[in-house]
Amino acid sequence: MCQHQPPCPPAESADRESARLVAHHPEQGWSLLCNGVLLFEDTGELLPDGRVIAPHRPPGADHVMTAA
Repeated sequence: MCQHQPPCPPAESADRESARLVAHHPEQGWSLLCNGVLLFEDTGELLPDGRVIAPHRPPGADHVMTAA
């Protein structure tokens, strides 16, 4: 599938999110990676074989700090 050199990591690998972007739609909240992974803005993923990877933001990442 991937024509890049070096090739992008496959969808089954732990570093699958480092594959290059093929399509990016921030207005819809998703991106398609070269390895066929759909990456969602909430950090969830849909793999080419249909498996779902739950969102995995670091704890506390959704809290915004404001100055006093």
